[in-house]
Amino acid sequence: MAGPGRGADKSEGATTSVSERSLFADVPHAEPLPVSLPASQPGIQPLSPDRAAPTPAPTPGPVIRFRRQLSQLSPSGIRNSVASAAGLELDRGVAFLLVPVFLACGVILYFSLAVEPDFPQPIAVVVLTGLFAAVTRSWHKTHLCLMAALLCALGVLAAKLETWRVGTQMLGSEIQTQLTGRVVRLDQMANGRIRLTIDVMSTARPTLRYAPERVRVSARKIPAEMTSGSVATGYVRLLPPTGPVRPDSYDFSFDSYFAGIGASGFFLGNPKIVASEDAPFAARLSSSIEKARETIADHIRDSIGGAEGEIAAALIVGVRAGIPEEINESMRRTGIYHIISISGLHMALVAGTIMGLLRGVFALFPDFSSRRPVKKYAAAAALLSITAYLIFSGIVVAAERSFIMLAVMLVAVLFDRAALTMRNLTISAIAVIVVSPHEVVGPSFQMSFAATAALVGAYAGWSDYRADKATAPPQRRSTIAFVSRKLAAGTGTIAMTSIIAGSATALFAIWHFQRVSPLSLFANLAVMPIVTVVMFLAVVSALAMPFGLDGPFLYMMGKGLTAMIAISGWISERSPVDAVGLISLQSVLLVTVALIIATMATTWLRLAALPFALAGLLTISETRTPDVLISEDAHLVALPIGGGELAVNRVRSNEFTTDNWKHALVSATIVEPETFEKGDVRFDIADPADLPPGAPFYCTAGLCLARHPSGAIIALADDRKTARPACTFADLIVIDDATAYYNPCRNPLVLVITKRQLARMGSAAVFFDPSATTRAEIRFAVRQPYRPWHEQRRFSREARGLPPYRRAEKPKKPAVQ
Repeated sequence: MAGPGRGADKSEGATTSVSERSLFADVPHAEPLPVSLPASQPGIQPLSPDRAAPTPAPTPGPVIRFRRQLSQLSPSGIRNSVASAAGLELDRGVAFLLVPVFLACGVILYFSLAVEPDFPQPIAVVVLTGLFAAVTRSWHKTHLCLMAALLCALGVLAAKLETWRVGTQMLGSEIQTQLTGRVVRLDQMANGRIRLTIDVMSTARPTLRYAPERVRVSARKIPAEMTSGSVATGYVRLLPPTGPVRPDSYDFSFDSYFAGIGASGFFLGNPKIVASEDAPFAARLSSSIEKARETIADHIRDSIGGAEGEIAAALIVGVRAGIPEEINESMRRTGIYHIISISGLHMALVAGTIMGLLRGVFALFPDFSSRRPVKKYAAAAALLSITAYLIFSGIVVAAERSFIMLAVMLVAVLFDRAALTMRNLTISAIAVIVVSPHEVVGPSFQMSFAATAALVGAYAGWSDYRADKATAPPQRRSTIAFVSRKLAAGTGTIAMTSIIAGSATALFAIWHFQRVSPLSLFANLAVMPIVTVVMFLAVVSALAMPFGLDGPFLYMMGKGLTAMIAISGWISERSPVDAVGLISLQSVLLVTVALIIATMATTWLRLAALPFALAGLLTISETRTPDVLISEDAHLVALPIGGGELAVNRVRSNEFTTDNWKHALVSATIVEPETFEKGDVRFDIADPADLPPGAPFYCTAGLCLARHPSGAIIALADDRKTARPACTFADLIVIDDATAYYNPCRNPLVLVITKRQLARMGSAAVFFDPSATTRAEIRFAVRQPYRPWHEQRRFSREARGLPPYRRAEKPKKPAVQ
C-alpha cells in the first residue's frame, strides 16, 4: 500500500499534467512553468532534490549576443533565416495569395505574344505542367515552382478561351449602308446627340457579307417613343475600330473586340422605328432593365437638372455620357474622377448604408436583436442591394469587379469569417481573372486591385500594431473634445487612405495616362465627406423613389454635387501641369513586384520589397521619347519643338489624339501650321534648310515642312509626286496616299512612310539618330501577324492600296429643247 509521500507525488504529477495541458495547449514550444508548493499544506510534500525545479539559464552577455547576431549575417545564417521566414509565410497561406498573381502573369504573357497560339499549345502546356507538378509532390521546392508554372499556363489558356468565346466580328473598312437592328442602349451625350448601341439584324444598299453583330452609332434626334428594345432603321456611316493613337497607348480595337462592338459611326439622317417580331427572352429582359434605367435617369435629370443631374444619374444608374467634358477634365486633374465611375467606393457606400440602416432599425427591437443574428441579416440585405445596384448600373466591368470583391466580403460575414482580408481579395481577383482575363492588362483592374491590396495590407499592419499596444482605459472627455477627436480621426483616415491608394496606383496611372494629379490629396480631403453624404442620399432616394418621396433627397443630393463641382473646379484651376511624359515598362514591373511583396508578406521578408521599389524608381526615366508621332490615317503628324510646344500639321485636329500626344511628350501648347499660297515669296520650298531648328509646320501646294530641334526635317506630302522633291533634303517623309506603293527616294538615309503602311501597322513613333549618320528608327503600334482584335485591318481600302471610295456620278439627263 502506498505511503503518504507516494500518494502525494501522484497527485502532484496529475495536477501538474492538467495544468500544463490547460495553460500551454495552444502555445507552441512552450515549457511548463516550475511549480513550488508550500510544505505546510496538509497532504502535500515538498519537491525532492531529484525533482527540484531547474535553475534558469544565465542571461547571455553582450559579447555572446553580438556573436550570435554576427553568425546570423553569415551566408549560412542568412540562408537559414530566409528559409525559416519563407516556411512561416507558406504556413500562413501566402501560396494561395499568389494564385491570382501567377494567373495574371499568364494572361499578360498571352496578350503580349507576337503570334496567336492555337488551342493545342496552351492545353498541352497545362497538361504537362500539371503532370510534372503531381509527380514532384515529394520535392517541395520543385513542386512549388511547377505549380507556379501551371498557374501561368492556366492564365494563358483562360485568355485564349475568352478570345475564342468573344469572337467579335469587326468591320474592315468604312462604309455607308442601310442598317436595321434592335436598340440595346440609349445614352444622352453632353453635345446633345444620342448614342445608340444596336444589335444588327440586317443591312442593305449594300448588304454587308461580314456585318458586325453589334454597333455603336450616334444620331442628332430620335423618335420620342424609341427606347431600349425598339427596332430602328436608318442610313448610317460605319467606321472600323481604330488602333492605338501611338505605340503602347490605349487600343480601341482591343477594347471594342472584348466589348462586342464591331463598328462605330453615325446616322446620316434620323433613325426610324419599324415593327418586328417578338425578341428572345434574354433580349426582352435586357430591354426591360434598360428601360428602367432610362426612366430613372430621366427622372433624376428632371428633378435635379444641369450637370448635377447628369452626375447624379451616373452615380445611381451608371449613365455618365451626358456629363460635360469640362467637368470631367477638372475631376481628372484633381484626381477625383473615380467618384464618377461606379466602383468599389460606391459599392462599399451602398452596402455600408444599407447595413447601417438595418442594424439601426434592429437596435430599436432589443428582444429580437438579442436572439437573432441581425448582423447576418443586414449583410444579406446589403448583398441583395449591391446586386440590384450592379444590374441597374449597366453591369459595366468596373462595377462587376467591385461587386465581386464586396460580395466575397459580405459572404464571409454570413459565414462568420473576417471580411476585410487579403484572402477575400485574392478570391475576388481570381474570379475576375477567370471571368474577364482581358481586364488584367487594363488600367481599371490594375489600379483598383493595387489600391485595395495596399489598403488591406496597411489596415492589417495597423491592426497588428494596435493589438500589440497596451490599451489604456478610456478617458472621460467633454462633448467638444469628443467631437474634435472624431473629426481629426476621420480626416486622418481619409488622408491616409488617399495617400496609400494614390501611392499604390501612381505609377500605373502614369504608364497608362502619362499624367498625375498633384493636388489629389487636398481634393479628396475636401470632397470625400461630401461624396459620402451624397451617396447616402442616393441610397435613400432610391429606396424612396417607388413611393414618390425621393424629391427632398434628390434636392439635397444636387446641392452636394454643386459643392463638389465647385471645389473640383477651384482646385483644378490651381493645379500645375499634370503631364509627366512616358515612363519605362521595366519600372512599372519592378514596382508591381515590390507592391506584391509588401502587401502579401507578413514577416521581415516584406523588406525585400525595398530593392525592387528603389530599382523601379531609378529606372523610371529609362525610356526613349519619340521625336515624331504619326496617326494611323496619315492625316496628323506632330513633333515637339521645345518650350513645351507641340507642332501639328493641321488646324483642326482630333482632340483626343492631340491630348494623348501632349501628355506623352510633356507639351502644354499646340502650335498650328502656317499655310501659304502657291508662289508666296514668304515660303521658298527650294531652300528648306533655311528653316530654323524647332520650326513648326509650314504648308503650301500639298506639302508641309517642319524642322525638329535636332535639325531633322520632316515633310508631309499629299501624294508620291509631291513628295519626290523633298527627297533631297528631308529626313522623314510621310505620304498621305495609299496608292504610293514604292519609295520615291533613292537616298537610303531618308525614311519614307506611306498611308498604306500606317493602315496596315497603325500609328507610328519616329526616333532620330542624334549623330544623323543613320536613318531614323520607326516603331508601329500594331504588329504582324495580326492578333484577332486587329485582323480587320487587312481589309481596309488603304491597307489594300486603294484610293478612297467615291460613288459614280449619275449621268445628267440632256436638257429638253
